This record gives sequence, structure tokens and C-alpha cells, in this order.
Amino acid sequence: MTSNAILDGLSRIAARATGGEAKDDGARNGGEHREWRLTFPEGELSRRIALARGDYPEEEHGKPPLARLAGELDILAEPVRRSLRTIEVDPCNRPRTVMIMPGFATAPRRMRFMAQHLERAGHTAKRWGLGFNWGPNEAKLERLEQRLLELNRRAGEPVVLLGWSLGGLFARELAKRQPDAVAKVITMGSPFSGSPRANNMWRIYQFITGHRVDQPPIDVDLAVKPPVETVAIWSPNDGAIAPRSAAGYPGERDRAIALRCTHMGYTYSPEAIRAVLAELRRPN
Repeated sequence: MTSNAILDGLSRIAARATGGEAKDDGARNGGEHREWRLTFPEGELSRRIALARGDYPEEEHGKPPLARLAGELDILAEPVRRSLRTIEVDPCNRPRTVMIMPGFATAPRRMRFMAQHLERAGHTAKRWGLGFNWGPNEAKLERLEQRLLELNRRAGEPVVLLGWSLGGLFARELAKRQPDAVAKVITMGSPFSGSPRANNMWRIYQFITGHRVDQPPIDVDLAVKPPVETVAIWSPNDGAIAPRSAAGYPGERDRAIALRCTHMGYTYSPEAIRAVLAELRRPN
């Protein structure tokens, strides 16, 4: 996406920003409604626009072309397709508890269709408990640790972490902190490998979070593999994230599985649902 297009979008966001602090009703009240109001100290809006304007052509090498990004509009046809098709789901022989971790600027409801099919197979799908995903900080990771440990205690066994996009990066880091509570990490289109700017989202990310994508407010090394089984699902048709960043290299994950869906399609495409169900059937 060009800088002008990004800045046009950011200008619209800024024009709508009116008083008050950001509220996350999903995290506090169990729902997922997000009232998002931005307030900037003097000079902060300019600083964030400057973050979004950065020019790093070498670091963006490999990001999907604009034509691929336009392919993400495929999601507009999904309601019609969904009404006309049925996805066959076989009962599982080993029920799992799965913690669902949404992508940047989305809430768990974006992954509800995936979760419904996991539960149709006999698994238990649980939300991550943070509402919308607006980026990382230490407090959020600590809350996720508590959520994971709670689910682990309730299930009486390690939990599978299923993370889409940025949610997958949370999942990998959470598994590094609490490996005994995690059975497996499954990421879908998560950019854990290579340059954090090899994607079409980093400008928007930097504007909204207020920090550089390569300087998060937590101490992480994204490419380091968690000490549990780690599976990376990726797609050459991903319009948001460089396929190589989501697939990773040997040593950064245990296995990589290629699909043909879009970035948004990880949450609803039949092949993505089948791939996740197949991973849940595999013994650890």
C-alpha cells in the first residue's frame, strides 16, 4: 500500500478521534464492543504520522504486491459463499482446549466461524480475554499468562494456542513464558521471520500503537522457536504478510503448512479450517 493511501486513512482516523481515553469493554466486561477514541498530547499526532511515513524499501522486500492486497476483498463474498456451502467436520478422537488469539485490530468474534467448526469437531474453543488486539505491552502479556494458566488448570492438561497474524506472535511469546501450559502453537499468517516491515500493515500498526514495529515495548526475539511443537500456516496468496515471514525457516518452527487462502481467509476458508483440525488430530 502506498504512503499516500496509508496517510489518507490515518487522516480519516484522526478526524474522527474525539476526546476521552481508549476503552476496551471486551477486556473488562466480557463483551467485544470496542469504543475507540484517540487523544493525543501536543505533537503526538505528528509523531505518529511520521512513524507511518517512514521509508524503508530494503526492509519491505518480499511484501505482497498491491494486486495481492486487493485480493483481500474476497472477504466481501464470504457471507454468500457461507450460505451455500457446508464444511464437513469429522468428530475428533482427542478433544483439545484451544485458546483463540485474534489478529491486529480485530476481536475474537472475527475468528468465531473457525471456533464454531473446532467445537463441532468436539474441541473447546476459548477466547483470549483481551477483547480487540491493539498491539503488545507487558501488562497484556501478563494478563495472557494468567488466562492461559487458568485454562490449563480447568482443562487439566496443556492448551493449544491458535493465533492469527499478530495473535500468532502473542501465542509464540506466551508459549516461551509458560511452555508447561502449552500443548502446541499454531500460527496463521503470523510474521515471525525476517523483517517486521515485509508486509502491508506496518505503517498502520505504527500509527495506531505509537511504536516502531521493530522496537516493540517488550523484550522479544520473534524468530526464536518456542520450546513446544510450533506449526506455521502460511499462504502465497496472503495480501498482508510476506509469505516467507509467515512460513519461517527450519529452526524457527517445527513445520510449515502452505494453503491458498487470503490473509483474511485464514479465519474462514474451508482449507484453513481443515488444516487446523488436522493439526489438532496430530499427536504431540
